[in-house]
Amino acid sequence: MRWILGAILLLIVGMVFQLGLLVYAMYVLLGVLVVSRYLAREWIQNVVVTRECSRLTARIGETVAVIVTLKNSGRWPIPWLLVEDSVPRDALAERPPRITLEGKRVGILQFSAGGEKRLLYQVTFNRRGYYQLGPLLLESGDLFGLHRRFRVESEPHYVLVYPRVVAIEGYNIASRRPIGEVRLTYRLFEDPTRIAGVREYRAGDSLNRIHWRATARTGALHSKVYEPSCVAGMTLLLDFHRDSYPARGEPHRSDLAVTTAASLANAVYQLGQQFGLMTNGRDAADRIRQEGARHEFRTRAMAKDSTGMLDQNDRLRPVVVETRRGAEQLQRILETLARVELTDGLTFPQFTQEVASRMPRDATVVAILSEVPPETAIALGNLRRSGFAVTAVLTLPNDDRTNEGAGRLMAEGVSIRSIGNEVEISSLCGEQWVR
Repeated sequence: MRWILGAILLLIVGMVFQLGLLVYAMYVLLGVLVVSRYLAREWIQNVVVTRECSRLTARIGETVAVIVTLKNSGRWPIPWLLVEDSVPRDALAERPPRITLEGKRVGILQFSAGGEKRLLYQVTFNRRGYYQLGPLLLESGDLFGLHRRFRVESEPHYVLVYPRVVAIEGYNIASRRPIGEVRLTYRLFEDPTRIAGVREYRAGDSLNRIHWRATARTGALHSKVYEPSCVAGMTLLLDFHRDSYPARGEPHRSDLAVTTAASLANAVYQLGQQFGLMTNGRDAADRIRQEGARHEFRTRAMAKDSTGMLDQNDRLRPVVVETRRGAEQLQRILETLARVELTDGLTFPQFTQEVASRMPRDATVVAILSEVPPETAIALGNLRRSGFAVTAVLTLPNDDRTNEGAGRLMAEGVSIRSIGNEVEISSLCGEQWVR
């Protein structure tokens, strides 16, 4: 626009002072500017882009292939077109990187009228997460460099990478309560809803234990015998507040917590019991841009900033997967754990207060923690005093097994288990940590 205004100003000056050569030069320049502006707009607007992604779900270490097809649907050839398919920049910048690329996702292309080109590259996912592939950033312009056009084309694909699941040797994190659904081999508790038989009355038996029909039939007092049982199932509470995961241990400790949660959910699923997940983390799906991906921009920086997912969102609600059974429930939890991200929203005490009313009392509460400040220990102690059976799993480095947080939990009467790496997850249901 500044070139056009300058040319018009010089044209007026030439006409006023009757400078024929200057007037002629300005006519030519204005013609070139108008034609260049028209062609630059036509070239970039007539590019049709389609993207194919081999799959939208993957496991850690697997590769996804992406094919981007570009076609010139206009009647003019395109002398140059700079294309770049977007991938998560932060995932590439991390050390070690969360994704690795192989192939061509950036290039300078030329198109004849109706011509077609392709970009083919592969993405290997090294960590669980929710990754956006695309959209495509286009840049073109006239041959003189007077006009540049930037455009974002094609809807992006979102690839979900599941967390690693470690097989756990047995599962013994259960609530030993008088009413439950799993039969025990020892009589620590007896379930009054499960009658196993009748025996003769013994001194000290309560009246509600007497079997009145057997008493009336035999003429002697008889008492009921109950089966021992415990409550089955698990509700996972995953602390994913940013302050609980110091930068020096990231991303290993947060990924260890997610892997632990996924492994426990899988173990309970295989037993046919109920399980659920609640976390104060952020769902990456909340950061997806809703306004679409087809826009034109004045600068490359503006276009590039619009291609990625949002950096922040104002969600302060917990992420909750209600406690249920079945393969679909496991799938929902694995998908949620794949997308969960650290956030500075609700602290763990605020989070437990928010979700306490939604937790079933017939399932053990398993809290997965990285740090245990006094407020967190008190919050779990309050849950225990409210009638919940509570167990804490601490993801601690191997050289930090005397963590002060463990003492705080013990003081609150919360049982503790500890792991330092993924190898130890398989033996998570061994002996509890005794100080």
